[in-house]
Amino acid sequence: MTVDEAYAEALRITRREARNFAWGIMLLPGPKRRAVAALYAFARRVDDVADSGAPPGERRVLLERCRAEVEQLSASPDGDHVLVALADAIDRYGIPREALVDLVEGGLMDVERGRYESWADLHEYCRCVAGAVGIACLAVYGAASPETTRPLAERLGIALQQINIMRDVPEDWRLGRIYLPADERERFGVSEDDIAVGRTGPEWLALMEFQAERAERMLDAGLRLLPFLDRRSALCVRSFAGIYRGLLGQMRERGYDVFSARPHLSRVGKVKAVAAL
Repeated sequence: MTVDEAYAEALRITRREARNFAWGIMLLPGPKRRAVAALYAFARRVDDVADSGAPPGERRVLLERCRAEVEQLSASPDGDHVLVALADAIDRYGIPREALVDLVEGGLMDVERGRYESWADLHEYCRCVAGAVGIACLAVYGAASPETTRPLAERLGIALQQINIMRDVPEDWRLGRIYLPADERERFGVSEDDIAVGRTGPEWLALMEFQAERAERMLDAGLRLLPFLDRRSALCVRSFAGIYRGLLGQMRERGYDVFSARPHLSRVGKVKAVAAL
């Protein structure tokens, strides 16, 4: 297997599994696009293991293997398209392995727990599964002033994950998970039974608007990253942020009824959302 073949497979995985993400990275130059696709393909692998129907012990073993693979990744691993592409991307761009280890830690959290008591608890989860991806991608973008840009990239990743959580409430419920913090659900009067039946009354609206406002604050903070990036990397990040802000706007227009239909932007909707950012 060649490195080019490995990257081609990473790009296929990204296009198949993450249309929003794939749409954004098309704005990057070829080498950076391939590297970010390699990061996504590894993240997809971790997520698929965490979300599989396998017994918890089996999922833990597989995720620990993912962590060991990242920690011990050589310059040319044999036989695994994702790891071959990832090893090359790490070598080319100095992607910090600790960010990828954090990503696996987030997968392990999904195995170990299905509820989060507070925003502080959920923030740590989001930092692992999404903030770490932001930091890993930052190495590929080649941002100036890493001591300034790393917290911004992490904040942006957490903001996008918060929007994911809002969009995916029904899907997560079917997996036995509720990411909306328990203390906030209690404050606004939303029970697990309400989520189970998809009840979208005023209590639900208030809870989700609270989540949305927090996501918007984090998104605005994360977008301070843009001036530190080259033009094409900044366009890529703007596209991610614009699409997710568009999804948030769509949820708000629908009264946060994420149960009847999954929020989704058409191609035209994505273009408009990015242009409006």
